[in-house]
Amino acid sequence: MISVDKAQARLLALASPLPPIEVELSLAVRHYVHKPLVAMRTQPTADVSAMDGYAVIKADFPGPWRVIGESAAGRPYFGALRAGEAVRIFTGAHVPKNADCILIQENAAREGDIVHATQDQSPADKPHIQLAGSDFLAGADILPQGAFLDAGQIALAAMAGYGTLPVGGRPRVAVVATGDELVAAGTQCTAAQIPSSNSPMLRAMLSGLACDVIDGGILPDDLKALEASLADLATQADVIVTTGGASVGDHDLVQPALRNIGAKMDFWKVAMRPGKPLMAGKIGDTIIVGLPGNPSSAFVTATLFLLPLLRYMAGCQSPFPELHDAITTRDLPAGGVRAEYLRARIDRGRITALNSQDSGLTHSLSQANALLLQPIHVPARSAETSVQYIRLS
Repeated sequence: MISVDKAQARLLALASPLPPIEVELSLAVRHYVHKPLVAMRTQPTADVSAMDGYAVIKADFPGPWRVIGESAAGRPYFGALRAGEAVRIFTGAHVPKNADCILIQENAAREGDIVHATQDQSPADKPHIQLAGSDFLAGADILPQGAFLDAGQIALAAMAGYGTLPVGGRPRVAVVATGDELVAAGTQCTAAQIPSSNSPMLRAMLSGLACDVIDGGILPDDLKALEASLADLATQADVIVTTGGASVGDHDLVQPALRNIGAKMDFWKVAMRPGKPLMAGKIGDTIIVGLPGNPSSAFVTATLFLLPLLRYMAGCQSPFPELHDAITTRDLPAGGVRAEYLRARIDRGRITALNSQDSGLTHSLSQANALLLQPIHVPARSAETSVQYIRLS
């Protein structure tokens, strides 16, 4: 067995970031930006109003002012203010020259063309003006290489002048379930059969990443069938992820099938619980990740290995899940010879390991929103002790 850290490093060593692609801004979400983004324009380009109201000169408070014009977003007032003058202004509109304060609409009283401040606003209040360049300046770095592009980052790129973005390539991932006992989810099962839960689970986990999923189906515990299907998928995918058939039983045939079609396995068995029989290797340029068949084992190993691999290939600079600190609500036993990842609930900085940690059960998996880390040989820890955990989305 090798440690989790070593296995993670060796898995990433099998891969390389994919060549970048240029995509429209609306399609860039969930990708990683390929290079640092530099603003192509200044935002705002001029001082703009943060509120609806009247642009005035602060020294004239509390007025009265004579309204001489209007400034709206996209239709600025081009003249300059003089003492005792005001310009009706709207949010996002350019502030006229010489104005240094916005009398907000709620604090203004107007009769005809004359406006004055009510007692609710004074010259000591903030001016309600966004200064030119207060968001960013042209030429400024706005996103680092490898930044994950979500809605906020897409908005920033658009405002900075981009219509397309260079992003990391999309890995093609073939998801394969193995086992004679499996039938497609939603199919009527006999007493000897169970629904295939791992493939739908993995597809759900992959839905938040920029990748293309290939349905490898359910493969039987038949050496020739496994060889034929895996060889075919290796011509289509950058990564093949299998679930089940990775242990040492008479019907665990995934590893023999892979070797028979020319795969070179890099490691097998990791010092972790659940998930010990994890394996990884390559067929030509295609990476193989063999996850255990028990649902919780497959989930934990996918969290720690499969998802980071795909993030790395898609251009992420920090692909592994972050460790956070929390206070355990329960006593925890001493760690053993394998690192343990306990399904747990985190709530307001306090974490509770779930009662059932059986790797074959899905109900407790559905309740977990965190994985509580029990390091190798860690001493027993009492309740109210600080522990580390991985947050699950």
